[in-house]
Amino acid sequence: MADTCGQVLLGSGLTVLSHPLMYIKVLIQVGHEPLPPTLGRNLFGRQVYQLPGLFAYAKHIIKIDGKAGLFKGLGPRLCAGTIGTVVHSKVVQVDEHKDEIIGSYGGTVQLTTKEMIARSCATIVTHPFHVITLRCMVQFIGRETKYSGVFDSIITVYREEGILGFFAGLIPRLLGDVLSLWICNLLAHLINTYAIDDSMSHTGEIKNCSQAVTGFFASMLTYPFVLVSNLMAVNNCGLAGGLPPYASVYPTWVDCWRHLSREGNMSRGNSLFFRKLPAGKMYAIDQKRFF
Repeated sequence: MADTCGQVLLGSGLTVLSHPLMYIKVLIQVGHEPLPPTLGRNLFGRQVYQLPGLFAYAKHIIKIDGKAGLFKGLGPRLCAGTIGTVVHSKVVQVDEHKDEIIGSYGGTVQLTTKEMIARSCATIVTHPFHVITLRCMVQFIGRETKYSGVFDSIITVYREEGILGFFAGLIPRLLGDVLSLWICNLLAHLINTYAIDDSMSHTGEIKNCSQAVTGFFASMLTYPFVLVSNLMAVNNCGLAGGLPPYASVYPTWVDCWRHLSREGNMSRGNSLFFRKLPAGKMYAIDQKRFF
């Protein structure tokens, strides 16, 4: 119990600190570009037109809504984090006494399977709060106040979309989480088994580093699932950010995936720095987006 409380407190602190980054990332994901491209320099020092990065975007939000505006949607996100941590901990405890062969391929598969089940349960239970979080953020685009609190938002979603509204975008999110977990753990196992000699010094640190690197690589590969999930969570929900011209109305998440793929937007929002102009796109100043 004490460990779970500690995880909740630590997770809540990290959530508060990282919330402005997620807020800006979500607005970029839905295609909101309130600031026109500017002439800057890339990593090689060459002059190129770039889109505003994290700090310029944050200044724009502060100018409109103040510093508190950077924390829209924080309430439901904290609820999701707290409930998710508790659910994950409870599910892991169910299988904690099973035998595991640490370091072997079978042990890796067993540990990954257990972690997959725990994460999936936590994701399913907390997804309604994730949906509300995203919709609170996207309201910035149309200056709506439709989703103003956790309980009021729950009532609004249920009244307009029913139970299914709470699980918009769940399938691509689950698929992305599962694929990312398996890619990360299996790659780390292969590296630790065949590329790292146990006789080397600082073996533990090297293995932890390989886990972090494979985790980053897996998150990059599965980013399109995150993007599609977030777009489907706000799609056709009555907010400007989920309706044309920012987004088409997608019948399913597969349609959203295909549309983004055709437009070359599968990595939109993946970077908050050195953002290059979309190829073949024109910036619409009045609509604050590319088309």
